Amino acid sequence: MTAAPPALRHRAEGLAAPLPPLLAEAEHLAATVMLGEHGRRRAGAGDEFWQYRPAHAGDGLRLVDWRRSARSDTHFVREREWQAAQSVTFWVDDARSMAFSGARDRAPKADRARLLALALSVLLVRAGERVGLAAPDMAPRAGQVQLMRMAARLCDDGASDYGAPDATGLPAHARAVFLSDFLGDLGPVEGALTAAADRGVKGALVMVLDPVEEAFPFDGRTIFESMGGALRHETLRAGDLRGRYLQRLAERKDRLEELARLTGWRFTCHHTGDPAMGALMWLHQALDRVRA
Repeated sequence: MTAAPPALRHRAEGLAAPLPPLLAEAEHLAATVMLGEHGRRRAGAGDEFWQYRPAHAGDGLRLVDWRRSARSDTHFVREREWQAAQSVTFWVDDARSMAFSGARDRAPKADRARLLALALSVLLVRAGERVGLAAPDMAPRAGQVQLMRMAARLCDDGASDYGAPDATGLPAHARAVFLSDFLGDLGPVEGALTAAADRGVKGALVMVLDPVEEAFPFDGRTIFESMGGALRHETLRAGDLRGRYLQRLAERKDRLEELARLTGWRFTCHHTGDPAMGALMWLHQALDRVRA
């Protein structure tokens, strides 16, 4: 076996360097959350009766409870308590806008989004569930090896200014988590949520913002430029834009919350200046409530 060229080895070491700290930080964050009975009350292949539900197209005849169905005009399926592993797919925005940080001592939005996704994945894997990323080769799987694969992929950066989720590969009747600043066009987000809902997928939207993006503390001459440099605006009176900016940001949040409500998802906004624990606890509870 020949040794890798120095340049290739240096690049490989550079790419791998963030993995242990990211995964270690995620595991440390996850360790502070009480697992309890996370996810057990969900339909699956358990032994204890949970509920009856109307039969759907595709349900085999062996699943029908004929005694219960005989008491009505509808066929019913007897569902048992969830014990088999379920799937959770994460979309973590890797666009350039996520690289923004309003302070030198504050990590960029991308770092917080990756940390939350991986920490929640640690919790889910410990509870016996499968996790993955919204990518063709990252379908939900269980185990520590999957966490390592996710950590490696989450270290990749995208090339676009703003990201858009893709729901085409989400497993039907599973759960999903989208983490982004959602500052780009909301059309693709609406399309992804609609497509997810059509497949019976429910989940959570987490809008990750830097405190500067929330407060808009600019005044006087200011040059605004997107992280990728595609958009640029210069003004001599930035303070005059504050009111309109805050109104549009509030309208964007309201739209995201409405989209989540209409599709059976949940929505929250998290600031990178706040502890990550609050957002992780919210996500952990939200996935319990959006029962696919």
